[in-house]
Amino acid sequence: MSDPSASPSGSDQPTFERWRRRFSMITGLGGTKEERDMDMEARHHETCEKWKRQLMTYSPAVVFMMKHLKLNGADVTSDDLVCAPCDLSRAGGFSPEAGVVILCQGKFMNKNHMEDTLVHELVHMYDHAKFKVDWNNLRHHACSEIRANSLSGDCRWGREVRRGFVAFSKQHQECVRRRAVLSVRANPACPDQATAERAVNEVWESCFNDTRPFDEIY
Repeated sequence: MSDPSASPSGSDQPTFERWRRRFSMITGLGGTKEERDMDMEARHHETCEKWKRQLMTYSPAVVFMMKHLKLNGADVTSDDLVCAPCDLSRAGGFSPEAGVVILCQGKFMNKNHMEDTLVHELVHMYDHAKFKVDWNNLRHHACSEIRANSLSGDCRWGREVRRGFVAFSKQHQECVRRRAVLSVRANPACPDQATAERAVNEVWESCFNDTRPFDEIY
């Protein structure tokens, strides 16, 4: 006679398998590395989708941006905000060709971080819809990066402290400028650091002061 405690019955097999895989993911014991990686990615995706739905419904900044995108001909739905795995260098992105925002699942410290990232990318989407941005034009790109970093919450004092940047004078402006230069430098059309800095400097005054569609930096 077999030992009934040796393995779960047929009816309990799905529950047991879910428990086994969850235990394996948490402890790193049992299962293959591929199984653990797949389980972790599935959980990241589930969390990203849940937070996305909540932010689209309850975040004042996200709801506000979606409203103004619609007024400019871009009716954003859940399908336009894609939770997906990304490389380690970013938390989100906007694809002008596809017209979608990428939310990098598993890269968010918390839902507030995801909210700031989503607003940042929606500012890019808004600029693309309203101003017909040419993303190969470094001045255009620099302007949208200045606006997205300034208006999204990316440069709040608390976020900067966690990054290791502490300043008590013009902290917001310094953060916006630094992050805009980094993004422009990553543009394939940008040949070097000096060119990125020059593009940001040339459009700084007008773009930093342009808070559309917000009345002010929130």
